[in-house]
Amino acid sequence: MDRIRGEFIDIVEWTDDGRDTIVWRFPRHGNEIKMGARLVVRESQVAVFVNEGRLADVHQPGTYTLSTRNMPVLSTLKGWKHGFESPFKAEVYFVTTRQFTDFKWGTQNPVILRDADFGTIRVRAFGTFAAKVVDAAALLRELVGTDPQFRTEEVGEHLRQLIVSKLGSALGASGVPLLDLAARQDGIGRQLAEALTLELAATGIAVPRFHIENISVPPEVEAAIDTRSRMAIAGDLDDYAKLRAADAIQTAAANPGTGGDALGLGVGMALGRQIVQSTSGAPAPAPQAPAAPTPAAPTPAAPAQPAPAAADVPPPLPAAPRWFLAVDGRQQGPYDESALAGQVAAGNLTRTTLVWRSGQASWQPADQVPELAPLLADVPPPLPPQG
Repeated sequence: MDRIRGEFIDIVEWTDDGRDTIVWRFPRHGNEIKMGARLVVRESQVAVFVNEGRLADVHQPGTYTLSTRNMPVLSTLKGWKHGFESPFKAEVYFVTTRQFTDFKWGTQNPVILRDADFGTIRVRAFGTFAAKVVDAAALLRELVGTDPQFRTEEVGEHLRQLIVSKLGSALGASGVPLLDLAARQDGIGRQLAEALTLELAATGIAVPRFHIENISVPPEVEAAIDTRSRMAIAGDLDDYAKLRAADAIQTAAANPGTGGDALGLGVGMALGRQIVQSTSGAPAPAPQAPAAPTPAAPTPAAPAQPAPAAADVPPPLPAAPRWFLAVDGRQQGPYDESALAGQVAAGNLTRTTLVWRSGQASWQPADQVPELAPLLADVPPPLPPQG
């Protein structure tokens, strides 16, 4: 009698012990379910009856007494002839309808976009999303089949591939510049959630939430963004040039003996003149077109200036000399000290290069001018003649 009673199932229910099971088939599907048995469907579940491979009834959350009144489709399929009191055989699938929030996604390869500020760029992104079953019958027909335990890992990879295929078109269609993507990530995420839900409608799955946690670009684009930020902080090109000059002084000081001392000295003098001019209110001298050098005429003595009001105010800095170079038979210049350091680095100013400045009677080789000795300290002399 115990064996006979064991073949009749009185209670059909499922309590989910895990967090990744989407569909679970009642394990005693080979036994007969007694008419009048109890079916318990909890919140976030639906129960689907399948008879001989054909989907029959779907029960929403609640407690049911299995009878013809509660199971009209299955009763029609079975065609019972014994007052509907005999037991019947059917497979019962419990489908979880809660949200599964532990899905992660990311772009294995970069997505190529056209940006208004930086042109063609490559971006990577990653984030999370949630999925839930909205049509249990469609899920069983399209994805589950006869799988007795359908888990999230079986559908997760399919969802991730679908996301990556939709991401590029969503970012491109949004028309949002790269620098504004961070502020528009929530809106783009909602658009992707709607597009994915529409794409997955035939499988009975929806994507209620989609989050973009980060969008990254290659290092060279990050460097361009940092440069633009520094320029914005500086305010204008003149201030930015001062900032770059200060960086050059710091770099030269950290590398003594490599020609950086003279470069740092020249840049420092030029920067000092700009600071004095900006603090005194005097405009910076406008650049002048190069002119043929002529011996300077004697200048009349300047009239005596009245003493400054404060004894501790230093006199103004002397004007920097302006140098001309003879390169390949052509006159170049004028250059100040900082510009001469750049000409040394470029190889245009060597020990034998002819130079001239105001006050010289004629052109002279650079190694014969004492003022240029610091700049030429690391420049080797000409090679001795061969043979």
